Amino acid sequence: MIHSDTLRVGVVLKDLAVATGREIGGAARFAEELGMDSVFVGDHLVPAVPYPDSVTVLATAAAATERIRVGFGVMVLALRPVAWAAKQIATLQQMSGDRVVLGVGSSGEMHGRAAWDAVGVPFEERGRRTDESLALLPGLIAGKPTRVGGAEITIAPSASVPPIWIGGNSAVAIRRTARHGDAWFPSMITPEEVAAGARRLAELAGEAGRPAPGLAVGGAVALGPDASAGLEEHVRGLHEGYGLPLDEARRVPITGSPQQVAERLAEYAEAGARHVVLGTASGDWRRQWELIAEARALL
Repeated sequence: MIHSDTLRVGVVLKDLAVATGREIGGAARFAEELGMDSVFVGDHLVPAVPYPDSVTVLATAAAATERIRVGFGVMVLALRPVAWAAKQIATLQQMSGDRVVLGVGSSGEMHGRAAWDAVGVPFEERGRRTDESLALLPGLIAGKPTRVGGAEITIAPSASVPPIWIGGNSAVAIRRTARHGDAWFPSMITPEEVAAGARRLAELAGEAGRPAPGLAVGGAVALGPDASAGLEEHVRGLHEGYGLPLDEARRVPITGSPQQVAERLAEYAEAGARHVVLGTASGDWRRQWELIAEARALL
């Protein structure tokens, strides 16, 4: 057994483009049966490939399971009126039995500008609007009278405020986490970068008079012989989409045996991460999840 402090492990729901509600529910149950701690889904209005609504997917996953947490990885909050977002989140939190993890991000150039044009939100204002929404969201979800625009409203039914994870690898994301987040949620990042970000996060949170937020990390796996074929394509995507140098991009995906995977996860735990959310870069996702579960059992 590899020692680490408690590290929770989640997986990203796959093949959503053509999935039925039964298939999404079945995938979430499969993750729960494997002992995973969470299932996550992305949030795209105008994606490159068909991608269903994140709130609906997570509601379907929650209805099919009993224990596993359901998470946004991440909700692009500024695309939505904050009152509507609060209503959706509160309802999902209530109906899931307080199992929501609210990852929040502001999107970026790699996701394009079409969605922002479609909803009439200037792309350049996404950061400011994200911060404004995060300031209002907890009160709205909790059912507190909150002034939004020109009206004071109260969301009902209210719910407990889910943990808010702030997505993004940038200094801006770390500052946003220090002000508004329960955890920093970077993706495709090395353990060394996680540790450095954690130190900066603790400094900023202290200056703001808040306890240091937690850490969660998004990553990708390519495990077993059937996953190697798509690995290089995933590395190129990290290089082109995330701007990572190729040598660093090759270090980010987690490969190898369950024992080697457990060792890599332990490195993130030692850097301060308490939750790792893993997507599958290649190969059959069911088999990938089984191998992740084997690695998780070794922690």
